Amino acid sequence: MRKNTRKSKKTKSSAPAGKQRLQKILAASGIDSRRKCETLILEHSVTVNGEIVCDLPAFADPEKDDIRVDGQRIKSAKKVYFLLNKPKGVICTSSDPQRRQKAIDLVDCPERVVCVGRLDIDTTGAIILTNDSELVNRLTHPKYELPKTYHIVVRGRVEGSDVEKLKKGVWLAEGRTQGAAVKIVRRSHLETTLQIIISQGLNRQIRRSFSQLGYKVKVLKRTQIGDIVLKGIAAGNYKRLTKAQIAYLKRATTKHPAD
Repeated sequence: MRKNTRKSKKTKSSAPAGKQRLQKILAASGIDSRRKCETLILEHSVTVNGEIVCDLPAFADPEKDDIRVDGQRIKSAKKVYFLLNKPKGVICTSSDPQRRQKAIDLVDCPERVVCVGRLDIDTTGAIILTNDSELVNRLTHPKYELPKTYHIVVRGRVEGSDVEKLKKGVWLAEGRTQGAAVKIVRRSHLETTLQIIISQGLNRQIRRSFSQLGYKVKVLKRTQIGDIVLKGIAAGNYKRLTKAQIAYLKRATTKHPAD
């Protein structure tokens, strides 16, 4: 006997004037991720002006409507934006069953922030944290490929032929990586220091690319996100992004997306 596997379908619909998608409002207020907020709505945990919302799409005006989750009225959170110099041994997820130190715990603010993308536990350097869910979605969307700059030290002497392979793209399980901008800073028979700029964001992409070419990465630090440079921030410290930097990120994710 075939089981009924039908699920609630979300229909595409434009938001009425002055209103936003309900899950977007909930995520922006720091309730949870947009996807988990959709689940809360479908579980009948959300009311708008006293009425239980049962289906998606659903819309509301965050300035005028009384929106509640499990009876608690949500508050519009002030948007905050930080640049953190992530130390080694710190993870970028919002929860961890192993109770390792999280990047979000290093930022002292009352708002619920999340990391924009991830750096693996052994990689250090620049990562943006914010509660602006719309910007998070844009910055992590594959069609917006903001270049990221890394300082890398690998064991052994990286030969010119392998530099060319990195520039053209290396074959990984997901396919061939996009070409990288590669510059050798120092090189000896013991180790090579490089600067690499990539726009793609595959999981552990740089480490795996060097491993594919037979090299072990000793140091990997992200030094720049687009035009935003990690400078004057000690490991484990952070600073608020300037208005100009925030405006730059928003411009970079609304104009000329990658094909």
